[in-house]
Amino acid sequence: MVNAVPDMASMTVAELNAAVQSDPMNVELHRMLFTRQHEIGDELAALAHLIAARAIESYQTDRQGKSALDLYMVATGYFMKGDYAIAERWYDLVLILDPAIAAVYQNMVVIHSHFGRHELAEASRSRAYRMQRVFIDPILAPVRQLLILCVGRTMGNIPYEVLLSAEKSQRIKYIIDYADDIEDTQLPAYDLVFNAIGEPDVASPLMERLSRFLQVCQRPVLNHPVQVARTRRHLLPQLMAGLEHVQVAGCVRIDASDLPLDQLNQILVDARVQFPVLLRPLESHGGRGLEQVVDLQSLQLKLQAGSAGCYVCSYVSLKDHDGYYRKYRIIYVDRQPYAYHLAISADWMVHYYTAEMLENPWKIAEEHLFLQDPCAVLGERAMAAIVQIGQRLDLDYAGIDFTVMSDGQVFIFEANATMLVHRVSAEGPLAHKNSYVQRIADAFEALQQRFE
Repeated sequence: MVNAVPDMASMTVAELNAAVQSDPMNVELHRMLFTRQHEIGDELAALAHLIAARAIESYQTDRQGKSALDLYMVATGYFMKGDYAIAERWYDLVLILDPAIAAVYQNMVVIHSHFGRHELAEASRSRAYRMQRVFIDPILAPVRQLLILCVGRTMGNIPYEVLLSAEKSQRIKYIIDYADDIEDTQLPAYDLVFNAIGEPDVASPLMERLSRFLQVCQRPVLNHPVQVARTRRHLLPQLMAGLEHVQVAGCVRIDASDLPLDQLNQILVDARVQFPVLLRPLESHGGRGLEQVVDLQSLQLKLQAGSAGCYVCSYVSLKDHDGYYRKYRIIYVDRQPYAYHLAISADWMVHYYTAEMLENPWKIAEEHLFLQDPCAVLGERAMAAIVQIGQRLDLDYAGIDFTVMSDGQVFIFEANATMLVHRVSAEGPLAHKNSYVQRIADAFEALQQRFE
């Protein structure tokens, strides 16, 4: 039985929302909110409550779980917009109606992580992928069936939403690290494989599993796992060795946390790593956990306090003549370079979101020049080096973060397949960047078409 709320008609929208959070299965509350949200012009919220009312009524009638699918689409609409708090409320109701929709738990991983609830995120991830390993995006008339190899941990995967057209590719997402070998032979038919496991620290322990998949796979593979494994940070100096006008800091991977000082020092000497150094956890990006360490004793203490392996590389100060640090990003599609962004910061740890780009129009103007004509900004020597780097990486999708030294040489900060590409608001001050993002997406679409 549905318990009616007294004087519902006199309640405000805020009061009704509070009431429905306490009693999410109350059909009358949802219908009243449908009316109120429609009256104030919030048609999406109104539709959501109407669908919820119908779904609950259907559930109370047959309890078959089918009633939850339309509501799942509503929640996912909010999720795709980034309205995570609203999406979470609807997903909670979806799981009451049908706790067996694995995609809900998959999206809840992102939501929990966004709000810093990491244990809940991990629990949702495990539940999602124990239930289901294959996720297919619905599309009416795909031109190809694209199998996307992924791992359950989001940070291990290439952010591919912008790259892979949802209008042309039927995207078949396969969470291979949770799947048994037999599932490799039971996948839906596919034309092409994109290995989206771009973080080499995640991919390398899976090489044997990925090798077994490749033995039964009869289709072309973009971003072959062997090529991805070559981009681990401590292998980058060796990978780029011999390239003209290219510099990379010495780097070593250290897994032991209890090394004596003399042994630790010898490891650094052998890897040509000099102080000060940068200490970075494995599998980390965006500056997460990155620290500058000035001497051997301090480094030993940091390693002893750590719980997992890390990279240690030489820190090289690359401040430009105007006192700013610059970090350029180039994206490679089929080994060809495309300018993506430039961040200019007063701090050595350069990130676009902390560089106060929007507060300084001259920075945006300089970035725009880079996007328009990277060769004119970087110089012919640097641009020639960048082309060489793409050939040496030999990946279908990858990127580099770098700066240009005073003598025109390219200094690489990192080069791998996990580089983020995303669009920005079409109405915002950075809207001009979307055309350059689209160039990258178009190039990746053209790459896929070569295999048709």
